[in-house]
Amino acid sequence: MPKLTDFAALIFDMDGLVLDTEPTYCAAWLQAIETMGFKAYPNAFNALSGHHYRQVEAQLIDWYGEDFNLPEFRQISGEQWRHVVRANGIAIKSGVLELIDYAEQNQLPIALATNSSAVNAFECLYLAGIKHKFPVIVTGDDVQRVKPEPDIFLTAAERLHIDIKNCLVLEDSYTGITAAVAAGTCTVYIPSRLPANPHAVKLATITLNDMLHIFDNLPLLALNGI
Repeated sequence: MPKLTDFAALIFDMDGLVLDTEPTYCAAWLQAIETMGFKAYPNAFNALSGHHYRQVEAQLIDWYGEDFNLPEFRQISGEQWRHVVRANGIAIKSGVLELIDYAEQNQLPIALATNSSAVNAFECLYLAGIKHKFPVIVTGDDVQRVKPEPDIFLTAAERLHIDIKNCLVLEDSYTGITAAVAAGTCTVYIPSRLPANPHAVKLATITLNDMLHIFDNLPLLALNGI
């Protein structure tokens, strides 16, 4: 019966999929906005899941106007974020270490492909203690077009020396699923927050509530997806 090792490689997103960073980002952003004297809308940031920081900043300008001070926002939100994560660390999402261990035991190559900048990605992975787990890391700095364009995943597959069509991408956001589908690969959607995005559910090969469930569902996914 087909199994996980029928895929030639696994490609992981980072924020919300491997690391539970999105709540820490949102808290820092909201604190910065309030400190700067603007009204913050917590639920509005849910729509920014999986976005590159330039996309987030463009949305802030759209919300608060051209006079919104982005350098001040970066400084305050960065300070707030580091204060929280250095005190509390960054949680690794359920099932991540189990899947990485499975890949290592079965000599299944893995990569991490994130919209985050290299500085932020490496810092997050270091604080979580798992940077060494990903031999290939592709960030938003490595491509001209970030997700929802497919470039990050295509670059990850290229660095793995594996055809993207033989890779399995794991994502938590509609933005990421859109990019993976555009790249032409099989996808697992594990939403970082519920309810799941219906557009992502429709696009993804399969939707799971927890990464641990991948071990039960991948045989059917492999059979239908490759």
